[in-house]
Amino acid sequence: MLTCALDDRGVIAITGADKETFLQGVISNDVALATEEQAIWSAFLTPQGKYLHDFFLVRQGERLLLETEAARLPDLLRRLKLYKLRSQVQLADVSAEWQVRALWDEGAGADKAGACNPDGVGGLAFVDPRLPAMGLRLVQPREAAAPEAETVERARWDARRIRLGLPDGSRDMEIEKALLLECGFDELGGVSWTKGCYMGQELTARTKYRGLVKKRLLPVEGLEGQPLTGTALLQEGKEVGSLRSHVGPLGLALLRLQALDKPAPITLEGQSLRVLRPDWVVLPQTEKAAS
Repeated sequence: MLTCALDDRGVIAITGADKETFLQGVISNDVALATEEQAIWSAFLTPQGKYLHDFFLVRQGERLLLETEAARLPDLLRRLKLYKLRSQVQLADVSAEWQVRALWDEGAGADKAGACNPDGVGGLAFVDPRLPAMGLRLVQPREAAAPEAETVERARWDARRIRLGLPDGSRDMEIEKALLLECGFDELGGVSWTKGCYMGQELTARTKYRGLVKKRLLPVEGLEGQPLTGTALLQEGKEVGSLRSHVGPLGLALLRLQALDKPAPITLEGQSLRVLRPDWVVLPQTEKAAS
């Protein structure tokens, strides 16, 4: 087993009699699915359905804990408070009390749990709700001991995440521009199609049912050097995408789907890249072929 600290994550505690009803109207997933054993992955969108924040939500007794990007936590907290109005909801940044770690099995496949619930680590441990192969996320009190596992650098976790095609917040999803369905929220269970209205729901539903997805966030392999996030990817001299988070030769790139159908190579700064296709990804062409 391997473990690393996710020091760039923070935690919001949500309490009050109306907490579920309040959240149900502003986030993309179904709050009822969040339990003490099972977290959900969800997003907070603009009214126009564009990405603002994503997070994991898990229940702890009478309150909900929301784990998100620490640097952008104050913005999310401010936005949530704007929408609570007269709801009996209390929102508090409790990041000073909690630390977030990852725990995973390097040999686990995409359909297998990367770790089992560890004993004696304190706090909460939940399987990453997107893909079991990412193992556990531990939300622990600051004073809690690290799990009994080999501690490795964050880059090892990032390499696994990127190869599996999983986004990591605003590193991969551009604020006020990205669409959920471009970033795998449908296949990875980050959006509910049955719970009813939430902010940004109309555009998200239209994107799905009218087949309007034109780009996808996909892993690429073959990077050299230290390219900058946002660097353009080219095909036959035309821009077909941009690089997002990356580590070593691996990166995530937002790519136009039309480029995937062409034999011409996709390049970054003159270097040819190989586009990877994780098993969980369903592209429009695949859906058509199956129908």
